[in-house]
Amino acid sequence: MAMKPKIHPPNGNGYSSDNCGGGGGCGNTSPSPPTSPPRHSHFRRRVKSKVHYVHSLKESFGGGYGILFRRNLLLLSLLYVSGLLMCVGPFSAFVSGPTLPGSFYRSHEMFGRLWRDIEADNSSAIELSSVWKFKRRLKEQKPCPNSTAGRRFESSGPTGYLIVEANGGLNQQRSAICNAVAVAGLLNAILVIPRFDFHNVWRDPSEFGDIYDEDHFIATLEDYVKVVKKLPEALMERHDYNITNVPTFRVQAWASVNYYLGEVYPVLQKQGVIRLAPFANRLAMNVPPHIQSLRCLTNYEALRFSSPITTLANKLVNRMIEKSSRTGGKYVSVHLRFEEDMVAFSCCVYDGGKAEKIEMDLLREKGWKGKFKRKDRIILPSLNRITGKCPLSPLEVGMMLRGMGFGNDTSIYLASGKIYQAGRHLAPLLKMFPHLHTKESLATPEELATYEGFSSRLAALDYMVCLSSEVFVTTQGGNFPHFLMGHRRFLYDGHAKTIMPDKRKLVVILQDMGLSWKAFKDQMKEMLNESDRKGIMVPRVRKLNRKTSVYTYPLPECRCLQKSDKNLMNPNSTFSNYQLKSMRHEMENQT
Repeated sequence: MAMKPKIHPPNGNGYSSDNCGGGGGCGNTSPSPPTSPPRHSHFRRRVKSKVHYVHSLKESFGGGYGILFRRNLLLLSLLYVSGLLMCVGPFSAFVSGPTLPGSFYRSHEMFGRLWRDIEADNSSAIELSSVWKFKRRLKEQKPCPNSTAGRRFESSGPTGYLIVEANGGLNQQRSAICNAVAVAGLLNAILVIPRFDFHNVWRDPSEFGDIYDEDHFIATLEDYVKVVKKLPEALMERHDYNITNVPTFRVQAWASVNYYLGEVYPVLQKQGVIRLAPFANRLAMNVPPHIQSLRCLTNYEALRFSSPITTLANKLVNRMIEKSSRTGGKYVSVHLRFEEDMVAFSCCVYDGGKAEKIEMDLLREKGWKGKFKRKDRIILPSLNRITGKCPLSPLEVGMMLRGMGFGNDTSIYLASGKIYQAGRHLAPLLKMFPHLHTKESLATPEELATYEGFSSRLAALDYMVCLSSEVFVTTQGGNFPHFLMGHRRFLYDGHAKTIMPDKRKLVVILQDMGLSWKAFKDQMKEMLNESDRKGIMVPRVRKLNRKTSVYTYPLPECRCLQKSDKNLMNPNSTFSNYQLKSMRHEMENQT
């Protein structure tokens, strides 16, 4: 059954009923799928049929069998209660039972105990070029067509204009843009340059042209989806020059192709323009090949960062290569999610004691207004830790990398926002890796001045420097590392070249106070090998049955695009593979 569209008419103030004006009062505006309307009639039929079934059983057990029936019901009830107790058992262990391995943060104690061994151990430092033991053997496939995606169908003309409002941070917006192009291609619509929603968390007022090259975006998609910078004057006049007066759809998450064709397309034909808001993960992953190709084309060709961002990112990469001369111009990038809001939201406990708890409680109340104080919300930091939901601290990242074999001469680029209590938490990481750099340390204050207060533009700089690194380390998940993993798979012949630690295992190892440095290293090297092996995995895609993200696993669908542009500079990367190799070769000759 096709989902029914939710079209919101404007209210008396000229705004859509679900649109929050200004910067506050909206709460969390991250995309969440709207609830489906309850199917009451179907539910009543199911209840009636079950009641009828129970009555028929009782009648069939007439006379003395009625007692047997009641006894059976009592037995079933007892079994149900005992099953509940069995399920609650492990949960109660977190409340009153013995502590489980890995449930408490003791990494600072482990570091203090092993520091002398870590400091003395640089004999087995690995070469960055030999980190990846597993190689992806790409299978031969059918010849790629001349064009990456299906050309626009011109005979009947476009059906109308499509407006989308992308929400979230940099890479959630990126997902929305790629999906918007795909939906426009599906509906044969003209896409208006996507609008960015002002989010109360990211608080970045940047528009599309501030982050991406608009003209390149339009020109790259010209033969596939027509893109315009604004609605025609006649349509603007018809809607009183207010975009919120345009018929608006609130689309369910991962909506199918059939939904767009059956519900959205007729309204687009009739109205000539529609608005999708909010819009991020509003298109299913399993779409026809030519629509999937539009996603590939948009992500890897059309979306090129704006000239100011690209220029500064080029400088940062160049400076990282220069500072990495001792390792042949190669460096490791780490995406560290240890900002104070991330630590507060995770509800995890570190080594700050009572003062940390008071500070985190205040931050949670300030940022989420009582969300964490509701009676129905149970906060269990120990459970969060052993299930891998706690952000890795800088100390933990450093111990992990040193254990994997990265020496103290390794250059590291740290991609992050403002680190929580940076002076205290970064100190051990700097002891393990003195050659630690950030965009703030690589760029001059004048170069970064125009980026202050623009979180998405700063994230774009981090994205491009991470993309050009030999090794990328992700510590917490989210859109940023998922897009980077996919982009690196695209660039490196199917290999992610990414370290994604098993945090459930890691927290247990970091709490084992009886572990020697040698034993710790053995565990970390095994974890590195497992991450390397998973880096070459490609999900099976059978016809239209893709369930994984094409942005994280771009192969096999984006393979044709990769083949056609393999020797060209990628629009989203700072340098082509050839340029990076040349620059590193020059560094090796100089040293």
